[in-house]
Amino acid sequence: MMRYGRIEGVDKPVSRVVCGTAFKVMLEGGDASELLDRAVACDINAFDCAENYGKAEISLGDWLKGRNDRERLVIETKGCHPDFGEGWVRSRVTKEALDRDLAQSLDRLHTGYVDIYMLHRDDPDVPAGEIVEWLNEHHRKGEIRAFGGSNWSCARIAEANRYAAEHDLTPFTVSSPNFGLAVEHENPWVGEGVTIGGADHAADRDWYRGNGMAVFAYSALARGFMTGMFPSSDRASAERVLDQEARKGFLYDDNFERLHRAEQLAGRKGATVAQIAVAWLFHQGMNVFALLSCTSLPIIEANAAAADIDLTDEECAWLNLDEAR
Repeated sequence: MMRYGRIEGVDKPVSRVVCGTAFKVMLEGGDASELLDRAVACDINAFDCAENYGKAEISLGDWLKGRNDRERLVIETKGCHPDFGEGWVRSRVTKEALDRDLAQSLDRLHTGYVDIYMLHRDDPDVPAGEIVEWLNEHHRKGEIRAFGGSNWSCARIAEANRYAAEHDLTPFTVSSPNFGLAVEHENPWVGEGVTIGGADHAADRDWYRGNGMAVFAYSALARGFMTGMFPSSDRASAERVLDQEARKGFLYDDNFERLHRAEQLAGRKGATVAQIAVAWLFHQGMNVFALLSCTSLPIIEANAAAADIDLTDEECAWLNLDEAR
């Protein structure tokens, strides 16, 4: 049975498994109706997208236009991703970029509003209060419901929400950092990435537990590292099949040991490695939602079933090499 959570500002339950759209068919703007319909049939009602995911918003919007259950579905998208080229990155955290990106997203998605909107990156040189003002403007227009930041530090979110409280404005209620059983050791992305995994970020996890803010965990399966597509004993296969970002972020000895333990526990519970990794995420005491690419019907079904797997505290600690939650 799918598990659901609540997010302040979203007036409907949100499935703990969120269907990601950054995969080939949707990036190219193709027809993903069969996959998306299957996600809904598996009780997944939340979909993650972004302005810079190629033509994924167009693909998602074409599917959405053909359905009659928009009010049951939760659409999340992101904007203000930086521009970049060989050796350079330029911030796009500006009001002009936000206005443009959101207007384009609404047009592509064939909807008058998105349930959740996030800035894809932060720019610490822009006062958080200014960004809160921009987002509240669109919130008042009814174009966005809940909002927040992807790859924002806890400190910057707290800064934004202090400003919101002082000025009687709607605060951030959603954050999207990297988080999963496999620890991201190095940022593999363009611009500043934020992870809350590993021993060094225990305080960040405690911060989220303390305030209950929704966490949309991206790369929850470490871009394939925790999917079981290679055994923990075969590093050569891992290096061959994983993309550059996955190798840079997750190809480390401690993660191979986590994978090895997930394999053992999966065998004992009659589950897959990916299901164990997703179940671990849901047992971390946070208001967490797992962003998972849904590239085939069997993967969608397995992702949905992962929400039903129970793990003990001891099993979770053992999977994570007995690191503190």
